[in-house]
Amino acid sequence: MSKTIKKETIHAAGIDIGIYTTDFKNEFISLTDIAKYKSIQPSVTIHNWLRGRDVVEFLGLWEKLHNPDFKLIEFDKFKENAGSNAYVFSIKDWVEVLGAIGLLTKSGRYGGGIYAHIDIAFEFASWISPEFKLYIIKDYQRLKSDENSRLSLNWNLNREIAKLNYRIHTDAIKDYLIPPELTPEQISYKYASEADLLNVVLFGKTAKQWKEENLGKQGNIRDEAELNQLLVLANMESYNAILIGQGKTMSERIVLLRELAVKQMQTLSMVSMDGIKQLPGSNSEEE
Repeated sequence: MSKTIKKETIHAAGIDIGIYTTDFKNEFISLTDIAKYKSIQPSVTIHNWLRGRDVVEFLGLWEKLHNPDFKLIEFDKFKENAGSNAYVFSIKDWVEVLGAIGLLTKSGRYGGGIYAHIDIAFEFASWISPEFKLYIIKDYQRLKSDENSRLSLNWNLNREIAKLNYRIHTDAIKDYLIPPELTPEQISYKYASEADLLNVVLFGKTAKQWKEENLGKQGNIRDEAELNQLLVLANMESYNAILIGQGKTMSERIVLLRELAVKQMQTLSMVSMDGIKQLPGSNSEEE
């Protein structure tokens, strides 16, 4: 199965340092780029660092905390000679024999080299230069702040679109579904019923059912929705307003709205937000 690789670059003291992730949770930083701050032979510098017994023990502890498949018995044998003059750390054995996930090598003319999880990369940066590490952390924090701002903007934009379409939706209910003789209580129930029609089609439950299942949470079912769900919800509200105007019954609309929701969710599941609009400085590829 292919994985979408998200690549970024941070800048510290004039050095470009590559970062990538395949799951948008665990990020890996190029040790090769970090080592360039002090050496013209980054690979030699990295392996000199990896030879230290304290470093091997640190790497083993990190794996124990983050990797349930790490082979502890084999690790004990692996570290026996760590720190000795003849000891050579093998990243290949570290990954293949021990099942480690914190270090890896990547090939390629651009972006190739030795990478490490950010926890390990920062430890290496401290060994290279505490001052340089601070520069790295500062620009990494800037990168994360920018990403969070973009995600927040995307979420709020889709939420506002849903709100605007909700007004169109409720106006259609008022014009076509609510006879003058209904009481205010009945009118309120009709609005709730139409809103829950969309909730059931998209989320599989009513707002009340969601609330009963999430007693400790603030907000409502739509506040917890994902970006793709909010986008489809906005489209469903507009489409439902059209169907109401056409005189479709509720049972007819449920079928048509479900067809729309299923088709659009399937389409959006295959589309990356970054694929829709590439931001300057970002880069993604299929592997």
